[in-house]
Amino acid sequence: MFARSNRFSVLRAFLAGEATGGLLLIGAAALAMLMANAGADSAHFYHRLVHFETDLAFTPQMGRGSVHFWINDGLMALFFLLVGLEIKREFVDGRLADWKRRMLPLIAAGAGMAAPALLYRGVTGGGALASGWAIPAATDIAFALGVLALLGARAPTSLKLLLTTIAIVDDLGAVAIIALFYTGALDLAALGAAAAIWLAMMALNRFGVRALAVYLLLFAALWYAVLLSGVHATIAGVLAAMAIPIRKTPGEPDAADSPLHRLEHALHPWSAFVIVPLFGFANAGVALGGMGAGGLLSPLPLGVALGLFLGKQAGVFGAVWLAVKSGAATMPRGATWLQVYGLSLLCGIGFTMSLFIGVLAFPDQPLLVEEAKVGILMGSVLSALAGYMVLRLAPLHPAHQEEEAAQGKEIDLDGDVLR
Repeated sequence: MFARSNRFSVLRAFLAGEATGGLLLIGAAALAMLMANAGADSAHFYHRLVHFETDLAFTPQMGRGSVHFWINDGLMALFFLLVGLEIKREFVDGRLADWKRRMLPLIAAGAGMAAPALLYRGVTGGGALASGWAIPAATDIAFALGVLALLGARAPTSLKLLLTTIAIVDDLGAVAIIALFYTGALDLAALGAAAAIWLAMMALNRFGVRALAVYLLLFAALWYAVLLSGVHATIAGVLAAMAIPIRKTPGEPDAADSPLHRLEHALHPWSAFVIVPLFGFANAGVALGGMGAGGLLSPLPLGVALGLFLGKQAGVFGAVWLAVKSGAATMPRGATWLQVYGLSLLCGIGFTMSLFIGVLAFPDQPLLVEEAKVGILMGSVLSALAGYMVLRLAPLHPAHQEEEAAQGKEIDLDGDVLR
């Protein structure tokens, strides 16, 4: 009984942290948009702040080490380290530890990445815009959980779990896409050095080394080698996460002697409350002045927006429906089909990872990057608003009321907490 309660409390804490971080991300992005569109002086100050050159540069790849570089290539490597830790934990000792549990999020995430990419290609027609196909394929877990947090008791825990696991699998797919499709010319010597460092980390794990300081020092070296190699530096975070030791802790997810759990809990507040909001602030400042309806409906922003808003919901909801109806997976407990549809809409919030891929998709083409950002903002905002309204107005499943009552809450038929 104690173990079950402990596991549930940790899950609540994780979801609450992601949701709060998501709300902070929304605020940071809104501030960036406001500064970029509040007048020439405000926009100038915003761009000077974001692109301020720090002179902390150790390689030609860094340029002069601007604030934008250190956020996108430096701090985001820590974000990807956390993503890698979450993926490893879920596959080794979490909700994706067996194939029965993996089926629904794997199917939903796979279809939810393919459908937006296909829709994007259909709208843009390929050509010079073809490299942006992966921009609408990602889901922003923090932003989506932030919207769910606004719903309070109306969102069943099973729906939050499904959204979390779909987003984690989605992140894994996005990392693979970045590594395979958005890598430039390779420096084989640096790539070999990165491989040697990573193999050394895996060997330390194999021989039972548990000191996190050793792994973090090697992670810094790995990041530098990957940066020099031509592969995007943030991939070092996911590679390093694979080498961090984990002790399976059923019922005790906060065990002090599990290095992966300790590092994950240490990184999570920094990622949710500092790194991701900073990334949103540094990348969401799109100037909309002079961009009329024609600009908003041009192929690139339209393809991205429709990919996120229509492609995501079609892919995720269609996959869940087919998986449940065919018997390949079971329906989330306490959720109705209308609520699953609302969740599918929220999966169209692709903010953080989509912005990240957008920068990689059009290197040295700032105008296309700005157009992609407009599409990301349109698609994400539409998905957030539509998903919120569907989930806010959807009737509740009787099992959802039972679940809330078991946690010391009572809600009426409209989802309002009675006590």
